[in-house]
Amino acid sequence: MSTYSAIAMDHDHHHHDHHPHGHRHPVRRAWWRRALHRLTPHSHDTAGKVDACLEASRDGLRALWISLAILAATAAAQAVIVVVSGSVALLGDTLHNVADALTAVPLAIAFLVGRRAATRAYTYGFGRAEDLAGIVIVAVIAGSALAAGWTAVDRLIHPASVTHVPWVAAAGIVGFAGNEIVARYRIRVGRRIGSAALVADGLHARTDGFTSLAVVAAAGGAAVGWRWADPLVGLAITVAILYVLRDAAREVYRRLMDAVDPTLVDTAETTLRAVPGVRDVTAVRLRWIGHRLHAEVDLVVDAELSLVAAHTVAADAEHQLTHAVPRLMSATVHTDPVGQAGAHHHTR
Repeated sequence: MSTYSAIAMDHDHHHHDHHPHGHRHPVRRAWWRRALHRLTPHSHDTAGKVDACLEASRDGLRALWISLAILAATAAAQAVIVVVSGSVALLGDTLHNVADALTAVPLAIAFLVGRRAATRAYTYGFGRAEDLAGIVIVAVIAGSALAAGWTAVDRLIHPASVTHVPWVAAAGIVGFAGNEIVARYRIRVGRRIGSAALVADGLHARTDGFTSLAVVAAAGGAAVGWRWADPLVGLAITVAILYVLRDAAREVYRRLMDAVDPTLVDTAETTLRAVPGVRDVTAVRLRWIGHRLHAEVDLVVDAELSLVAAHTVAADAEHQLTHAVPRLMSATVHTDPVGQAGAHHHTR
């Protein structure tokens, strides 16, 4: 027995087109966007989403480059004070800020690669490039933790005085301000475009800001003659970096293993069971590809339904699903018939 299948693509959670068999393109477009629209392979059901994804990538890239410039300027200012003061606590914070700034590079590359259209070899497109970027980010964070920890331990073994203490304290405050500005910007843009990687990077920057405040404490210790305060704070910053590393590695691992928030699965199942004509929901599978969700669901409908009627149920289920689950880009809905006695026949 064949499986009735309805495949509906490209519905945005907040900007859904309620015309079931068409879409409207904006009348006014820049000449390059019109050319891109003509050259990019698409059907009339997916063109709106292609434009939306490109817009999201542009916003993400802009956020990355602006935050890179801010963090680079912050790290450069701190590096100057590191050279003149010899503070290893400030060195650790500077290395942390440099690492955070450099995370923009693999993420930017991932956003650019993710724009490419699907091919015969990469049928799901290139959105998973963000996951590869996550691996690079984890490696960079690990490197900054190693460098900061090594320097702090060396200073504990070979104590040295910190000079220009007021400048060290000022550099810590500058580091906090720069990171907080970047954190707010990345988190806001990431939530708007649905990029978990960008939101996580923003939260990372916020953590960096609080480690920068620890430099102020190190400067206070140095001011009263506590030579051990500076390397001790450097070790504390190293521990903070390791906590960030743990969270980042766990997030990247979950993405690579196709993990999603279980509440999204619960939402999908509840929504599908409420669709008229759906007798049961036998499977719900969700996965992130880049900063968009994809779903595959199996439904049970009455065996007496015609092909057209089963398709209508599936289309309605997909429509409701894309409204209920945030950032759902596409849904493949399979409908399987059930007999009068309740026997379920599932065929792929």
